[in-house]
Amino acid sequence: MLSVVLKPLIFTFPRSSAASRGMSSSAAACGLAQRIFQLKTDPLTGKSEWVVIEEEDEEDNGLQTTPKALLATTSYLDMLNDSRRNAAYRLAIDKTVNTPCHVLDIGAGTGLLSMMAARAMGLSDSNGSSSSKGMVTACESYLPMVKLMRKVLRANGMDGKIRLINKRSDELEVGLDIPSRADILVSEILDSELLGEGLIPTLQHAHDKLLVENPQTVPYRATTYGQLVECTYLREMHDLVQREAEASDGIHLLPSGMADLLVVKKQQFAMHCNAIKDEIKLLSEPFKVFDFDFWRRPDSFREADLHIKATSDGTVHAIISWWLLQLDSEGTIFYSTAPNWVPSPSDVKQLKTSFLNSGGWCDHWKQSVWFIPRSGLPVLKDKEVRVHAAHTETSISYNFKTSCDKKEDANVDLHTRDCQIVLLPERISLYGDCVWRDLMLNVVKKALHQKVGPLCLVADDSIFLAVAVAHLSKTSQVMPLFPGLGKKGMQYLQKASVSNSYTMDRIEFLKKKDLLSSLQGSLQRKIDLFIAEPFYYGNDNVLPWQNLRFWKERTLLDPVLSKDVLIMPCRGLLKACAVYLPDLWKSRCCLKKIEGFDNSVVNTTLGACGGLPATEDSPFLPYFIWQCGETKILSKTTTVLEFDFSKPMSPCSEKTKLQFGESGTCHGFALWIDWVMDTENNTVLSTGPDKRHWKQAVKLLNEPVEVGNGDLSSTEIEAFFDPSNGELILKHDFLMNQR
Repeated sequence: MLSVVLKPLIFTFPRSSAASRGMSSSAAACGLAQRIFQLKTDPLTGKSEWVVIEEEDEEDNGLQTTPKALLATTSYLDMLNDSRRNAAYRLAIDKTVNTPCHVLDIGAGTGLLSMMAARAMGLSDSNGSSSSKGMVTACESYLPMVKLMRKVLRANGMDGKIRLINKRSDELEVGLDIPSRADILVSEILDSELLGEGLIPTLQHAHDKLLVENPQTVPYRATTYGQLVECTYLREMHDLVQREAEASDGIHLLPSGMADLLVVKKQQFAMHCNAIKDEIKLLSEPFKVFDFDFWRRPDSFREADLHIKATSDGTVHAIISWWLLQLDSEGTIFYSTAPNWVPSPSDVKQLKTSFLNSGGWCDHWKQSVWFIPRSGLPVLKDKEVRVHAAHTETSISYNFKTSCDKKEDANVDLHTRDCQIVLLPERISLYGDCVWRDLMLNVVKKALHQKVGPLCLVADDSIFLAVAVAHLSKTSQVMPLFPGLGKKGMQYLQKASVSNSYTMDRIEFLKKKDLLSSLQGSLQRKIDLFIAEPFYYGNDNVLPWQNLRFWKERTLLDPVLSKDVLIMPCRGLLKACAVYLPDLWKSRCCLKKIEGFDNSVVNTTLGACGGLPATEDSPFLPYFIWQCGETKILSKTTTVLEFDFSKPMSPCSEKTKLQFGESGTCHGFALWIDWVMDTENNTVLSTGPDKRHWKQAVKLLNEPVEVGNGDLSSTEIEAFFDPSNGELILKHDFLMNQR
């Protein structure tokens, strides 16, 4: 499976008879066809290729021109399975679109909101004339979604009643793309933070160029809220300085005065905060931050000074944020992304309205977390905390102004900015984990004891291993590949050298192609240690076996490995267990009717899992199991495949049984890799469901199965790994009890 960067390049090429192929009339009038080059990256090789997505619809030529992998791992399916969202929009659109008018749907996706608006105006009536009853214009810039929307409209008899334009909304022109300004705007261009999908610039352009004065909008308003919290886990996700001091193992990833050498980006991070509810201490009541009115032109930038009373003594480690969507102008229809512990706001309660709270799990909208710098901010009950909030066109930020902030900032080495490495919170948490650090250091020490003056290749982007080897062995030569970090990784090693007692003359950075030719030309130089975590910078949303890239590198570099080379990790054990995942299964199940509209034609392309026909196979999906709502492990863990890294990469297959240890409903299987770090099998690094630093792979069943009692006590699993494309095939067969 290939990971996909959803940032296509768009080009236009001349083509005849464009109108007959379902293009927008403006493009057809210009005699142009649109072509998208979609970047796809193979995680096993790091190589990228541009895949051409033609404007032609697949029904026109009998070919499948939209690869399933492009959309299977997106959140579209999860969003369309969000019944609370769908109901809220349907109620608001039915209430707002009550007379013939021009409705504009920006970011139309599969066309659900457009069809709701058309139905509300009566455009879906078979006897109606669209010219006399108003019109709906659907604007969608992403061509694969446009192609899906055409299918959905056709399946619901709406293909001639909604005007579909394949452009960005800020490319639309009145008189060219649309005949007049729109009276009503419907849109759903919201992310977990609210602003990240470009809500503000989209609304600004729409009000300036596309909408009538004082338009109606669905939604009507959004309000962001925050809450001060204390949580050890959230502190661990950004405070590497203090945790490294607690480790006291001699490794200094953050040398003194260089606290910003490894950082978490100053932004809000989407997270299922309900999963850590029991670990959170609330230090304030929820507080309002900003209102965003859809019905009027928003400002690009605003600030607010918030005065928040602490409700308990403690240390603020983070601000957890969410938003409340008011979909109608009267304030009777709401949708909230608040965590489960937050009740509906008092002003909403007083209105006695339909408040659709965050009771249902969904993955497309989570809460957002803003980390407080350093080790947090101490607060006292009933004392006021001053928070400065600001928003740009795409994000919201917070700042605590205290006297100690300036003092700490004065110690920051401004010269580290050029070699600063930005990591995800999970990676910062891992690098501060004493247990993980001890495990890795012990394995490295053991390997170095077996070699004198070794040439060590760090095959991935692990700065920890590069620093550890250089620190622990004064005679080692370290060659980091740094496929993602590149020269920035070397700049980092330069900054960390003094604190970790090594010199840069022992560090050599060569690109892989140069490395192979350089070592092949020297009979004396062979790689003695070949090590990896494995970790690849910027390659975070991949399936576990796609981190086997270092095995691919080991295979390619086989001619320059010494005969007694030590490989770390030496083996990989692909593990599996049966899981109860009702929330995730529901969010990924096949679509049927959504608020009266048939959406089943999108299931295959969007990677639907639950409810698939028995002849179809669902895709593997990367998830943090611990954040997947309600979960339960139903079976013993079993080894599905074993990868031997001492040998070149090759296909492997195996068949095994998985015994159910608990009774319950099985929704699928969780898979991960346990890395065997040493040849004695004494050190194993697990990345399983009980670990928070890594994503697991989830394989959902077509239909849930009751297991563990009655007739079903085990399932037979057969797995096959294909190194040519990095894909894993998994088959299962539930077995009946022998009586």
